[in-house]
Amino acid sequence: MATGMRWVKEDPARWDEGKRRIVGDAPVGTFDRRFKELKVGDLVPGAWWHVEADGKIVGYGWLDVVWGEGEILLATSPDCRKLGAGTFVLEHLTAEARARGLNYVYNVVRASHPQREAVTRWLEKRGFKASEDGSLLRAVTKPA
Repeated sequence: MATGMRWVKEDPARWDEGKRRIVGDAPVGTFDRRFKELKVGDLVPGAWWHVEADGKIVGYGWLDVVWGEGEILLATSPDCRKLGAGTFVLEHLTAEARARGLNYVYNVVRASHPQREAVTRWLEKRGFKASEDGSLLRAVTKPA
């Protein structure tokens, strides 16, 4: 699936049915509880992109700058997992952070995340270093 995907900036970013389906309907504990409280049309903070494949939204990426580092969120549709969408989102978020002059991106895998260990291992395989608080950090290096 990784081929043929499109990375689309949302400006302005608003809560929509796709975000509700992929982020808001994720199992309890996966993401911030506030995502379950948003209404379609609400503005959402940070920079958002969606990933399209075959005309369908299959994932989202979010980036916010916190203390000079890029905090990221990535989410893919459950029916598109293990098909490259998550890696596609992660690499595009890394490029977005690099373009902003950031040196690091990080992700927080909540203690309540139902697949915390699997998600942590997935991020570690992609160069993130985990800490005991659930945050994972990766340097944003220049492409070779």
